[in-house]
Amino acid sequence: MLHHLQKKCFLAVLVSIFVIGQQAIAADGTAVLLSRLDLTKPGLEKVKAASGNSDAAAKELLNYYRTRTSVQHPVDRTQKKSSLGKYARAGDIETANNALKHIFVGQSAYPPHFCGEDINWGSRPVPDNEWVWQLNRMGFWTAMSKAYWHTGDEKYAEEWVFQLTDWVKKNPRDKEHAYAWRSIEAGIRGQQWTHLFQHFLDSPAFTPEFLVVFLNSCYDHADYLMTKYSARSNWGLMEAEGMAFIAIVFPEFKDAEKWKAEAIVRLNKEIDNQVYSDGHQRELTIGYHVGCIGWFSKTLDLAKMNGMEDAFPDSYRAKIEKMCEVPMKLGMPDGSNTQFGDSWKGRPGGNWGILKLWAERYNRPDFLYVATEGKQGEKPKETAFAYKESGLYSMRSGWDKNAVCLILKCGPDGGGHSQPDNGTFELYAGGRHLMPDSGCYIYSGDPENRRWFRQTKIHQTLTLDGKNTAYAPRHLYWQTDDNLDVLVVENAGYPDLTHRRAVFFVDKKYFVIVDEAIGKGKGVAAIHFQLAPGEAVLDADNQTARTAFKDGWNVLVQNVMPKDAKMEEEEGQISYVYTKKEPRPAFRFSVPKTDETGIRYITIVAPYTKTPPEIKVELLGNPVIGGNKLELKLSTDGKSRQIGYTL
Repeated sequence: MLHHLQKKCFLAVLVSIFVIGQQAIAADGTAVLLSRLDLTKPGLEKVKAASGNSDAAAKELLNYYRTRTSVQHPVDRTQKKSSLGKYARAGDIETANNALKHIFVGQSAYPPHFCGEDINWGSRPVPDNEWVWQLNRMGFWTAMSKAYWHTGDEKYAEEWVFQLTDWVKKNPRDKEHAYAWRSIEAGIRGQQWTHLFQHFLDSPAFTPEFLVVFLNSCYDHADYLMTKYSARSNWGLMEAEGMAFIAIVFPEFKDAEKWKAEAIVRLNKEIDNQVYSDGHQRELTIGYHVGCIGWFSKTLDLAKMNGMEDAFPDSYRAKIEKMCEVPMKLGMPDGSNTQFGDSWKGRPGGNWGILKLWAERYNRPDFLYVATEGKQGEKPKETAFAYKESGLYSMRSGWDKNAVCLILKCGPDGGGHSQPDNGTFELYAGGRHLMPDSGCYIYSGDPENRRWFRQTKIHQTLTLDGKNTAYAPRHLYWQTDDNLDVLVVENAGYPDLTHRRAVFFVDKKYFVIVDEAIGKGKGVAAIHFQLAPGEAVLDADNQTARTAFKDGWNVLVQNVMPKDAKMEEEEGQISYVYTKKEPRPAFRFSVPKTDETGIRYITIVAPYTKTPPEIKVELLGNPVIGGNKLELKLSTDGKSRQIGYTL
């Protein structure tokens, strides 16, 4: 890196070149921009009159945007002065100050990286492509905009103007710069840049010449997004959102109405394409589900602010509200999430902020109750929820953060962010994630670990010879009452073997799980379990395993049948954060399946404090494996009862 004096001289030369270059680009680009605008729109009379003089027209256009009141945006420019000293967090300031020095954040799991005095927008400091893709989403520009309003320091606006102009100049839309022009990045920028426009528009650094560069690039983005439609994918939502924001915020473009209409058509279509009737987004990962709520909502909100709310039917808004129920019904009692698919549990209480916002928006006292830990609102009336179409189910003992909670997944193929894990579950009790899902660790750049975390056998479900299963779910049975919740699902995961799993939540205290391997398939049939990181006691002789936390809650996993099952320790890993993993206890119960006869497992999964509970389970009669009826006798604390199901 250059020494301080050298760096100052170098930057001075760069700034001079930049100013000259910016003026040249703007002079060439003004005629193009004017041809893209509808100069007959009210307020553009002076721009039209000056259209024969590029400099004058650009100045009039900038004055028009600074005084325009016909378009509303979530970023209210009148709030700039009142935001001084209270608009950015310390992390925003740090990110913004690093960005001033061209030290940028790409994928946030990796350290910020110096991308050169002469910025290399294709920098790849790590093999993970996510870094360079996210670099070109420029999240650090959002931090710079917050730092600008927080401090009032023009250095942030000046550097943003420089960097955006530099990016436009260096990243034409061609194969060589494909890293910058995936449609997802273009869509994200389309929405984000309107926010940056609102933050920086009143800065002296936002010159008429820069306005030309900025608006021409916005046009190029929307024009490009018209040609890209990733149907049935979250990409499609970001593509539409970017196009809609440019169209609504800049209606002066001749093509704005066309862009807006297409974006709204796509969003209305995709909310039906991507959201099951039960309210869950089709990728079946909570992170993308919540993201989709935002992508569906932000354009609706912008349209509403600008008198275009009727472009979205009532059914669109109702489906978003139904989506908002998911983090409450399928979230953990501490406000974190399951890690199914490409998701991470997040921090405790992570769901409560969004639930509080949604409580106000949709007048939902149940959201408010959960978001405030029972301090406000009304307690949800139910404690068990079945998302039958998407194949997600939750059973809990209550709504306090120490409640016992099991969430199970047995759904259709969710695409690239889903995993072959049907039948798996997560268990939480007493404020502790006792049996969390393994997570996903990474997206790209490390294919070996990506594959490892996408194996069926590292989830809490059944395998045949340890092979991955297919998605072929069936919902069979769901019944709940005060002291017993029952769920029965199936997944025909192998060509000649189906896994049926029945879960009994007994007295809101513990679970009995009955697994049946049904069909002609032969090989080693095994059910797999994984515990939270930490010490554990695995007892193969007694077919039990338990966590060994010294205080608080633990969990006992006990095989009841088959008696000849073999208990074996397995490799266990868990990833709570992108690119980070740690070991954890994992094991399986297995038996060889040598003929067409099915195999039935019965397992006790019991959270507890202090000492492990003594629970006895007896299979009644000789029910056919895969049959329509099953009955069990339970004995604990000197009491016995019968439970079961009839399909």
